[in-house]
Amino acid sequence: MRDLALIFAAALGAALCVGAVGALALRLLRGRSITAHIVALLTVTVTAVAAGVAVIAEAMFLSAHDRDVVLITLAAAAAVSLAVGWLFGRRLAAAAVWADQARQRERRIEQGRRDLVAWVSHDLRTPLAGLRAMAEALEDRVVRDPRTVAEYHRRIRVETDRMTRLVDDLFELSRINAGALRLSMSAVPLGDVVSDALASAEPLAAARRIRLEAAESGWPTVLASEPELARVVGNLLLNAVRYTPDDGTVRVDAGHDAGTAWLAVADTCGGIPEADLPRLFDVAFRGEPARTPRTGNGAAEGSGGLGLAIVRGLVEAHGGRVDVRNVADGCRFEIRLPVAGT
Repeated sequence: MRDLALIFAAALGAALCVGAVGALALRLLRGRSITAHIVALLTVTVTAVAAGVAVIAEAMFLSAHDRDVVLITLAAAAAVSLAVGWLFGRRLAAAAVWADQARQRERRIEQGRRDLVAWVSHDLRTPLAGLRAMAEALEDRVVRDPRTVAEYHRRIRVETDRMTRLVDDLFELSRINAGALRLSMSAVPLGDVVSDALASAEPLAAARRIRLEAAESGWPTVLASEPELARVVGNLLLNAVRYTPDDGTVRVDAGHDAGTAWLAVADTCGGIPEADLPRLFDVAFRGEPARTPRTGNGAAEGSGGLGLAIVRGLVEAHGGRVDVRNVADGCRFEIRLPVAGT
């Protein structure tokens, strides 16, 4: 029994020495990956076992051959343990990265929801207060002048249209986020969609003397759902017109390369702060207050910051992508979609 106690003590002492060195190594690896930590931990474990066996083999005066057989056996087990540890370490590291990314995405989504509620609450409360005041004035006959009454009626219709667009945007965004969007894909001539969008944006552009320009030829045919594609192009055009100063220019170009079609909308808004570019397609993001578009009477437009978020959702639902970058005197939005027949 005394011999067994001595063997245990000797093996424990050797293992503790290796463990102390391993603890120091793990401390130095604090900033490294999970894989490095797992491999280091397994290395310390196997080395501690090997050190204990080697010490006991020397104490028991084993022959060199028997000692080498034991150590070779340990080496084989160590190789398998380290290989398995490395593989599972990589999986654990990947899982940790995915979990961290999921948490960050969840935080961004939650923040986006809060921003959306705040923006929509503001954008609905302001016109609703105005509608209530005008309706009460008309009901109590405080306003009697025919011209003023007509103006109140016109403003009620305008504010109602704004809130209707906002509700439509919210519904579209909810369909995208819920995965309930059903696309009816077909070959769509991009030139026809752009032509209709230009015609719709022309009154707003003409009121502010903004020139709408488009290429005369080279329009590709894309594989898309026409209603959703029309909304994408319309949102990009309206966004460009709203943010372009009076007497500015908005230009639309298109083409195709490497099996994809592209459409670009460039404006002369003066550029977007580089820090805002990555967040431009986030829900309810409007950037700096100075860039909030205004209506003719100076009130902020009730877009809710949803137009570009809808653009990204619809483009990605088509299997495409959307990007934005600053150019010489403004910014350029570019979408890429599959070419029909590819």
